[in-house]
Amino acid sequence: SRLQAAPVPPSRERDSAKLSIRSRGPLAAMSFAKQLVVDCRGHLLGRLSSIIAKELLNGQQVVLVRAEDVNMSGSLYRAKLKYANFKRKKTNSNPRHGPFHQRAPSKILWRTIRGMVPHKTARGAAALDRLKCYEGIPHPFDRKKRMVIPAALKVLRIRPERKFCKLGDLSSLFGWKHSALIERLEGQRKVKSEAFHKKRVATQRAQKASVKKVKVSAEDQKVLEAAGFA
Repeated sequence: SRLQAAPVPPSRERDSAKLSIRSRGPLAAMSFAKQLVVDCRGHLLGRLSSIIAKELLNGQQVVLVRAEDVNMSGSLYRAKLKYANFKRKKTNSNPRHGPFHQRAPSKILWRTIRGMVPHKTARGAAALDRLKCYEGIPHPFDRKKRMVIPAALKVLRIRPERKFCKLGDLSSLFGWKHSALIERLEGQRKVKSEAFHKKRVATQRAQKASVKKVKVSAEDQKVLEAAGFA
């Protein structure tokens, strides 16, 4: 009974609340879901990777689609020089021992995230197992709700006059051969998606119109008002 907690000053309470909000990071509002599908189009490579790495370590399953449309700040020429420098790095005695230089955009994105995860520990290896990366939007993710991460969007993070390039263009320069195939498959997917959207909008309009036409008796109206639906 003698030991009582000292009252915390209101100013200190406010400071601790601000600190806890800051420490949650850019995904503070994101609730834990069974699986997150993130559309990578228009996101910056490094910012996206750091946020996804933290989510993976927290136990979240993440699927990244449209990896070829990830943006990188700086011109394509600058990115090409950096990747060419990375390609020079190899094991002198036997280059087959690594490091391995991935060409596909999904693999480059995966490796970028791997660099932000302690992948040689059991915890880091388990986190990487929760990550999947794809070019385009393959089935079944074309039918799932996709999200963006505002803290990593190019339009919000770099000035409009600054140069940038796409990961898919860099991959094509270094030997990735499937950009035309992905473009064709994405074209087919967009046609199907547009048809589905038009059908869904028409169904919703018809449903709203039918709800307006329904006539409710005075007795039923009282029941609805009592339940808070009128």
